[in-house]
Amino acid sequence: MSGYRLVTYQAESGPRAGVVIGEMLYDAASAADRSSYTHVTAILEDWRRADEAFRQLVPANLKGQPFVQSNLRAPVLWPSTIYCAGINYHDHAAEMLRQWARNSEPDPRVLLGKPWHFLKAPRSIADPGATVHASAYSKQLDWEVELAAIIGIPARHISAEQALDYVAGYTIANELSARDRTSRANIPRDLPFHFDWLGQKSFEGACPLGPVIVPSSDIPDPQNLSLRLLVNNVVKQESNSSQMIFSLAEQISQLSDGITLHPGDIILTGTPAGVGAGRGEFLKAGDTVIAEIEGIGALTTHIA
Repeated sequence: MSGYRLVTYQAESGPRAGVVIGEMLYDAASAADRSSYTHVTAILEDWRRADEAFRQLVPANLKGQPFVQSNLRAPVLWPSTIYCAGINYHDHAAEMLRQWARNSEPDPRVLLGKPWHFLKAPRSIADPGATVHASAYSKQLDWEVELAAIIGIPARHISAEQALDYVAGYTIANELSARDRTSRANIPRDLPFHFDWLGQKSFEGACPLGPVIVPSSDIPDPQNLSLRLLVNNVVKQESNSSQMIFSLAEQISQLSDGITLHPGDIILTGTPAGVGAGRGEFLKAGDTVIAEIEGIGALTTHIA
């Protein structure tokens, strides 16, 4: 059986699903002999059969191309929903509470109570290696390395003990944030209309994603992965997913109580300390950001 990674690559006919085995990329529909597997979302909608089919592939029988020569797109181009966990690492909670001049509770789980999520516009996704033109949109453009979970099986009212069975795989996200668009200065702070989550979190290119989806069976413990983010080769964030306040399983359970999670939905699981807002540093035109997660790879984004 072959270990593989799932990608979206740009073919002459447009974006297509690909399977990476070793150093080679193969067209997913051709390799699995399934005409419906042209896009990753279609594969996720048939996840159990697709996963088994890809693991049975024999590279010697396939025609492919060198992976390094491929033009990669975001592995899930058009998800129905992107759920983002807010304040979900112990060290990040501490740094943000310090910024807000608040004293943290001894246990952030007590302070937060349960997982808390906001939405990011699906069309804000950016490809691996893409240039995000956002420096004019925001003068306080921030970085956030995050483990992203891709749902592979519809999930509704799922317990935390069952939750990881519904995950198809994992990839890397850089959850870009426009900190200077967090609030509306002309609206009093004590009114709910003061805050602008759309302006802060959903703009063109705000969600770099990729480069590959690693099947969940190849990452048996998503709560023990090292994460790192560099800006212009300087380390800004470095932590481990074990530092999450609420585990991915708890997040899936919480979300599925309110709405059905569908194949292709993406859950960004939170970011550790070291974000620009905590440092008083922000991205500018010409910067290069590299987000890394153990067992998945590296996601590069250029700022313009």
